Amino acid sequence: MFTSSNKLACLVFGLLISWGALAADTVAVNPNHPDRYVVVKGDTLWDISGRFLRDPWRWPDVWHVNPQIANPHLIYPGDIITMTYVNGQPRLGLQRGSLVKLSPQVRSTLLDGAIPAIPIDAIHQFLTRPYVLDKDDMESAPYVVAFADEHIIGSNDIKAYVRSIETTDNKKFDVVRPGDAYKDAETGEVLGYEALFISSSELLKTGDPATLMLSDMELEIIKGDRLLPVSEDTPLNAFYPAAPSQEVTGSIISVLNGVTQIGQYNVVVLDRGARDGLEPGSVLAIDHRGESIRDIVSKDPTDTVTLPDEEAGLLMVFRTFEKVSFALVMEATRAINVLDRVRNP
Repeated sequence: MFTSSNKLACLVFGLLISWGALAADTVAVNPNHPDRYVVVKGDTLWDISGRFLRDPWRWPDVWHVNPQIANPHLIYPGDIITMTYVNGQPRLGLQRGSLVKLSPQVRSTLLDGAIPAIPIDAIHQFLTRPYVLDKDDMESAPYVVAFADEHIIGSNDIKAYVRSIETTDNKKFDVVRPGDAYKDAETGEVLGYEALFISSSELLKTGDPATLMLSDMELEIIKGDRLLPVSEDTPLNAFYPAAPSQEVTGSIISVLNGVTQIGQYNVVVLDRGARDGLEPGSVLAIDHRGESIRDIVSKDPTDTVTLPDEEAGLLMVFRTFEKVSFALVMEATRAINVLDRVRNP
């Protein structure tokens, strides 16, 4: 049975899967690449790839599985990454000093200590919490009506009374607060609503109202805050970085974690989701949206011109909903802003 740490390991290590044949087109290499690199603690697969390749996300296209190395999908500190060429195409390989022998059976756990594909700390909290809900789901969720002992607001270790929870199917609930609507940057279509995480809670007694104990508070709980059941076994997705299988154009419509300036390792919200062909691992280029300025030379005082979009970075989608996605900015070559565009790399 998978534990949460096992599932996180699957997420971390899923990038290094056997991809079979090399890509049909030649992958561009970093002109300053080393011939070999010794993996150290703190490395990520994306960063190591950047030492060898111009586009780090193309790692799977040039990964060469050594059949003599047990479980080559995992890379550890001390392992040596090498670059060679086969028929003019770059190939990355793995040299391991000591082989790890595994018996030929299905394993339910993965070895500890392998390096992560991307900085997991930057996205871990966004992997399981709901965060995006449609209007009907939000309005039908149980909500806080009062607190025990005449408290006006809720905090850790205070009981909350909630309408209504009639079953014990779920014992743990996230307390969330309806946030802003996520809208398509071009059409204005409402794609969903932000669900701000407020605190955790545990069901003590069912009923109308039900009684729950509050914990892990991030914001003060108020009347009207909604409760959403926590899945005990929410699966984590493995990442297989690749361009989307179909043409995708969209925009960054929000940035999470309360930051205002978007840079490397910030989490952003896109106005494209599963219905548009995105999936965890989809890599998109970011273009700074060209602003419209007044043409001060033109005789027409209302004449404006829109400047061209400029390349600004690269992101990877790590969680998708039907109409929106969460993505991690992996590279930022200039300032990135809400409403900047995204497209196939």
